[in-house]
Amino acid sequence: MRALVQRVSEAKVDVDGVTVGSIGKGFLVLLGVGQNDSEEQIEKLWGKISKMRIFEDENHKTNLSLTDVSGELLVVSQFTLYANCKKGNRPSFTEAGAPDEANRLYELFVERARRDVPRVETGVFGAMMDVSLINDGPFTIWLDTDAL
Repeated sequence: MRALVQRVSEAKVDVDGVTVGSIGKGFLVLLGVGQNDSEEQIEKLWGKISKMRIFEDENHKTNLSLTDVSGELLVVSQFTLYANCKKGNRPSFTEAGAPDEANRLYELFVERARRDVPRVETGVFGAMMDVSLINDGPFTIWLDTDAL
């Protein structure tokens, strides 16, 4: 499982011109599911994201987690995180999970996050989405469960 975590002051996702999810201060998580991923990766990845201390404290040090700042979460499915660009100029997505299983794991990830975060919004799995954000910092972290 892969995630691109962006610390945001606000973010939203629109489908067909309609906002389907929006948050204020918190994390925008672009979540990719690989073909070999399972429920085990959900806990591993969420455990890292939920405890990541990348919000500033009163001394301007990144010592605070999402929970510490009562942050919100927007999770958007992003199979393109599994793009392989080794050959040619057209990315291959064969390492991405099959849609049905990827959607199942995406939904389980969201469900897991909702146990810890009062406000969790989502995009629409498999839809063409317009994602807007104000990256706070900017602060962006790349996570891959194979490297955690």
